[in-house]
Parts: sequence; C-alpha cells; structure tokens
Amino acid sequence: MIDRRSFLVSAGAAALAGCTTADPTVVVQRQVAMRPRAAAPVFVPPDVRAMYGPRPNEEFPLPAADIAQVPPQFWRREVSNPTGEAPGTIVVDTATFYLYFTQPGGTAMRYGVGLGRQGFTWNGDARIPFKRKWPTWTPPAEMIARDPSLEEFRDGMAPGLDNPLGARALYLFQGKADTLYRLHGTMEAKSIGHAVSSGCVRLLNQDVIDLYERVPNGTRVIVRPPSAPRLA
Repeated sequence: MIDRRSFLVSAGAAALAGCTTADPTVVVQRQVAMRPRAAAPVFVPPDVRAMYGPRPNEEFPLPAADIAQVPPQFWRREVSNPTGEAPGTIVVDTATFYLYFTQPGGTAMRYGVGLGRQGFTWNGDARIPFKRKWPTWTPPAEMIARDPSLEEFRDGMAPGLDNPLGARALYLFQGKADTLYRLHGTMEAKSIGHAVSSGCVRLLNQDVIDLYERVPNGTRVIVRPPSAPRLA
C-alpha cells in the first residue's frame, strides 16, 4: 500500500515529467509522441527512377543514384526560364541550390546542386573552354596544404567511381585564367541541396552527364551569389 504523502510526491513527479498533468496514461502518451519518428520514405515515380537509373555502358559503369535521398524539388526537370538570360547560358543560383541551362522557347533545364561550404565559395562570370568525360582530379596545392593526406594525388587521381569529379567535369575559366572551379559529378546524393564541398558545383552523375551532352564548349556560366534575389 502507498501512503498519501508518497502518492502526492509521486503525482508531483509525474506532473513535472508530463508538464501539465499527473495522469500516468497521458504522460506515457506524451513520451511516445516526443520520440523521434523515422522519416517517411520518399515516393519516387518510375520515370524519375529511370532517369536516375544505372548506366552500365559508361567507361566506369554507374550504379543508380540513390534518388530517394534527394528532396523532390532537386530532381531534374524542365521549367519556365526564370533567369532572363539568353538560350545556351548556365546560371547557378546559389541561394536556391539550382543550376539552370536556358533553352529556346522560354524554358530551362533545372538541376539540383551541391555547393561550396562557407569560405570555399565562388561567384561571377565564366566560360567553359572544355569539358571532360571521367576526368582526372588534381587537388590544388592549397588544398594539399590543408590536408596532407592528399599529397599522393598531387599529380592527379585516376578517373573512376571514387574520383571526386565523378563522371563528367566542365571547367570554368575567366579569359585564359582557370578559376579552379568546376561543374562536376558526384555519387553523394545527400550532398545535393547543401553546402558541403570545397567550392565546386556538384550534380548527381546522371545529371552532369545530361548537362554535358547539352552544353557546347564556350558556354557562358553565371554563378550568382547567395545575396542575389532568388530565381525560384
């Protein structure tokens, strides 16, 4: 048997635990409600799964992208052109993590991208003098200085699925000067829509392959700063 004093102490503790009530049933219900819930699985339509499916005929066969890890707004799609730029222009809107390739007829292909984290960002006007399939990655000297483990790649890292540039790279130059920034592929689906890299603009490999096929050498690239008005 529990005496009255013990009951009141017990009830007071329950009231504190539940914030508003001493009813043990309500306390348990609140505790259950406060438990972290697993994220609901993202439904990916069959056509989107196909768009981001495996590419077995690539030089290094690509597995399917884990597209369920990417919020739907960052899936590749054709949209009305919000940039005001002429057809054949790439516009990276860093405020929204979108890359647009403008097309005739007032439309644009829109891709979700990952961007450089704070301190490793770049914006401005550039052009693409050349592009590469399955490029070699050569870390800049300052990157090696920050991370000496990259010394083994000073003369370049061979192409492949583990290469940070992924399946394609489009090189950004201002005049004859290499900006050292790239539009390139990645297998890290969770990085799309986030600022995580050392400054380059990364797309899912399936998206950078699609962009590579559309974009000729000499294409103008505009990278808008986060402070610019959003395009979407």
